[in-house]
Amino acid sequence: MENLMKILISATSDSIDADFDPRFGRGGYFIFIDTETEEWTACANEGAQASGGAGVQAAQHASKHDVKAVISGHFGPKAYEALKAAGIAMYQANGGAVRDVLAKFKAGELPQGEMGESGHSH
Repeated sequence: MENLMKILISATSDSIDADFDPRFGRGGYFIFIDTETEEWTACANEGAQASGGAGVQAAQHASKHDVKAVISGHFGPKAYEALKAAGIAMYQANGGAVRDVLAKFKAGELPQGEMGESGHSH
């Protein structure tokens, strides 16, 4: 796996110090982080209030930003399929600040996200 990697972590507000949000499609904000430099940018999740398809919209948003991995708490079946189709890895976290989730990810401590069938290889 390459060192330079852009990841997305769902968060409750627009900061790397914000709490992690376990909802992917309905999470309030997305924090995009370069794992090499730890530079980050945040944006509001425009699909959070959508009546339907929030997970797919979130997956498309991640894909547009050339993200290699998404860290959230739960992936619905449509979001899972959309991310998988885009070749984006999914990881699951269970709380803490975005900064802490990033540290766990870099240490290899987060499990792969699951939905539908599991055990796909890279």
